[in-house]
Amino acid sequence: MPAAGTDEPPAAIILGGEPVKSAAILAIAQDGALVRLHPGLLSRLEAARAVVLRALDRGDSVYGLTTGLGAAVDTRLHADAIPAFQARAIRARAVGVGEPLSTVEVRALLAARLVAICNGASGISPVLAQTIAAMLNAGVHPVVRRTGSLGEADLSPLAQAFLPLIGEGEAEFRGAILPGGEAMSAAGIALPLLGPKDGLALLNANAQSVGMAALAAEAMVKALDAVIVAGALSLEAFRANLSPLDPDLAVLRGMAGHAAGVDRLRRLLAGSDLWAPGAARRLQDPISFRTLAPVAGHALRAVAAARQTVDAELASAPDSPAVLVERDILLSSVNFDTTELALTFEAAGLALSHLAATSAARIVKLMNAGMSDLPRFLTRHGGSHSGFATTQKIAAALEAEIRHLALPLGAMTLPVADGVEDYAPMTPAIVEKTHAIARRLTRLAAVELVVAAEAVDLRGDIRLGRGTAVAHNFVRAHVARLDDDRPMGREYEALALAIEAGGLMLADVAGPVGIAP
Repeated sequence: MPAAGTDEPPAAIILGGEPVKSAAILAIAQDGALVRLHPGLLSRLEAARAVVLRALDRGDSVYGLTTGLGAAVDTRLHADAIPAFQARAIRARAVGVGEPLSTVEVRALLAARLVAICNGASGISPVLAQTIAAMLNAGVHPVVRRTGSLGEADLSPLAQAFLPLIGEGEAEFRGAILPGGEAMSAAGIALPLLGPKDGLALLNANAQSVGMAALAAEAMVKALDAVIVAGALSLEAFRANLSPLDPDLAVLRGMAGHAAGVDRLRRLLAGSDLWAPGAARRLQDPISFRTLAPVAGHALRAVAAARQTVDAELASAPDSPAVLVERDILLSSVNFDTTELALTFEAAGLALSHLAATSAARIVKLMNAGMSDLPRFLTRHGGSHSGFATTQKIAAALEAEIRHLALPLGAMTLPVADGVEDYAPMTPAIVEKTHAIARRLTRLAAVELVVAAEAVDLRGDIRLGRGTAVAHNFVRAHVARLDDDRPMGREYEALALAIEAGGLMLADVAGPVGIAP
């Protein structure tokens, strides 16, 4: 899978050296970047592995090493049962249902688990890190059904992902779904021998949550950029009063999000003739126009927080028990807890839903002749043509779905594992619904961009800002003006796909999105 728009594969990603950020997960998952293990990684993994083996020799009581898992923590494993226990632990937890993860999502999951292993606290046999890297590089993609994890370690998806390591499960290889062992053999990857603790070390992490969160955060950044740009173009189209963007008013307000939104919009609108005295049509515009800066600014900060949490997860060791090499000990931990990741994504999704509400309102206002002083439904033909009338329904449907998805999921309320596991943050489901918000927001932004561009063109001779002019040109490169009625749905979708491909990132004009100013 070469990088988008090129015939050259992306540069290899080195794991086990410098801290890894979400951009590396995206390169591996979306662009097919090869994985290389840092030369110094093997010795670090071997040192942690030695701690595990010494604990076993001493007969220490260690969860998952000398005991059963979950509620079976009270069961001591006999030494001769430990080898078979590793494969059994994987089989027993491969209980996922529903549709499979996409290839990109599976690669993100595998990459996220490998990154965490490389952080050196799992005590896993080093050959397993090499095997996961080989799977990624060869394109062996296990079939992982998406429903089954509650977010306190993604046991079920990881078990499904690693069934091929014991010759079981299913995996996609070169376009065909094969039995897991056959896929590994076809790729020339030897099945590793699982040793003590290896079964648990493969499973007891949050790689579905973290890998998919990296993908979702990227989708949020692109959606957020698009809807802010669309809002700025709507300000131009409406001939809005820009006084709410006065930086002195932002200082008076004293809210970081408000200031961030004002800064972003002023950059996009720099050079617009709307800044001239008397250029605005009204003294005061509808609230969906006036509050674009604070609503967008808070969303910028919320998405930035979500991205930062993903990077923090990638830099962490989520294992339990975790190996502390310097102390020659394994300690049970709660490093697998993803409450912070879940809540930052809930907050980001809710912030985007507020922005979606303003976007849908602006779309409707631009088509309202009494509000915009433009032809009804932005058609010069009057009632004989529909213009953008039905597009209002698309905007309303998207906004309603976003609002529904933004409702908090909340923590798990059903205790499992014989009552031992009585809390879970539901992180995979929260990440997935936040990604769904981003996809819908991208399509809402595409609609607003097309509607605002049409309104700008109906205005005639006006001078757009630096960023809004780029946005207008971007729209017109994909969508022609609407004169006679035509099916617009496919054009909105094509524009949304262009946005998702990175075609409207205006960081050079307005600063990077997803970074809190």
